[in-house]
Amino acid sequence: MIKALKYKPLILSLVLLSSVAAALTGCKKIFDLPEEKEFLSNKINYGNKVFEPVLGRTSLMGNLNTDNSTVPLKFEIVNARYGDGRPYNDIFQVQKTYVWTAPYDGLETSLAQIEAKRKLEDHPMFEVRSSGQFIMWQSSTNDLIAPRPADSSNLEQDKRLFDLKITNVGGEIILKNFQIRPWRERLYEPSTDINPYTGKTARDPNDPKNPNKRDYITPGFNNVIGVETNRGLVNDATRKDLVVYIRPFTGGTGNSLRFKFLGKDSLPINPVFFNETKWDFIVHGFNKVMTPQYVQYDVAYPIPVINLGTKYAPSGSQARSIFSYSRRGFGGTMTTANIELNYNIFKKGDWEIVFHFRRENPKFQDE
Repeated sequence: MIKALKYKPLILSLVLLSSVAAALTGCKKIFDLPEEKEFLSNKINYGNKVFEPVLGRTSLMGNLNTDNSTVPLKFEIVNARYGDGRPYNDIFQVQKTYVWTAPYDGLETSLAQIEAKRKLEDHPMFEVRSSGQFIMWQSSTNDLIAPRPADSSNLEQDKRLFDLKITNVGGEIILKNFQIRPWRERLYEPSTDINPYTGKTARDPNDPKNPNKRDYITPGFNNVIGVETNRGLVNDATRKDLVVYIRPFTGGTGNSLRFKFLGKDSLPINPVFFNETKWDFIVHGFNKVMTPQYVQYDVAYPIPVINLGTKYAPSGSQARSIFSYSRRGFGGTMTTANIELNYNIFKKGDWEIVFHFRRENPKFQDE
């Protein structure tokens, strides 16, 4: 009798557990979670809806806030129109443009290696990507797309508007009244202060938008001594001893970049005088040719090809070229002079970067 009582609680527990398990099994549907539904938030939006790309260069625009909407999302530009309601479609023309298929790292040892990492694809010059970012491709030009008008009196009727349709399985939403205001091409930077509306380069004091246009760039330099005055050359508000021109030349390979130095008489200065220059790191270029008039490379355009920090473009956004020479000053002290230019060239072709000593030539000889 005592043994029977001893095992009763154990038997009772087993019976209760079995009953609970059976109840849970029978009521399984009560505990099932509801299926997750597709969701498209009506608060989905962009931080900025006005885009101002410069034609002729690849620009990414738009910061999308999905507000936890279900992905993937589909995007479509719709109702492209001017401010007065006229439709436009020039920016949606399909053109061939470079697309990278492998990462560029600045370690490529030939032009062919760089070109093997990208290919030409057909894309509308302006489009929205699957991520929701907008892109203006480098294939856009002044000839294909009308830049923003110079006459501000017609700005309201000529402004470009468009809407964006966003869809997923959960629904559809249209974001209205985006604006795109493309600037005229600037083929290189720093620009020579051209009028961004008209592209004129001649100085025009009566131009209220840009009265100080000029055709040169001012580089940075130090320890450059003039051969006549034996004083340091300067660039300041009233005097420009050393200026730079970026301009096309004829007779290159179609992928050429040339560096030249001119004296005050506009005659070439032999590049060998820049005896401390690391010519292999001036630009990410190949097949260097050095003559008494210039140094030339085969290069890939644009320069730099992408926004990535490398030894040729430490900032990532601009290439940097440094030219140096050393000389002994009074007392036998060795002094190194440096000339530095940070720049971009956006259009493929044959370009030369010309350093012009306008007032007096640099002194290379020792004291």
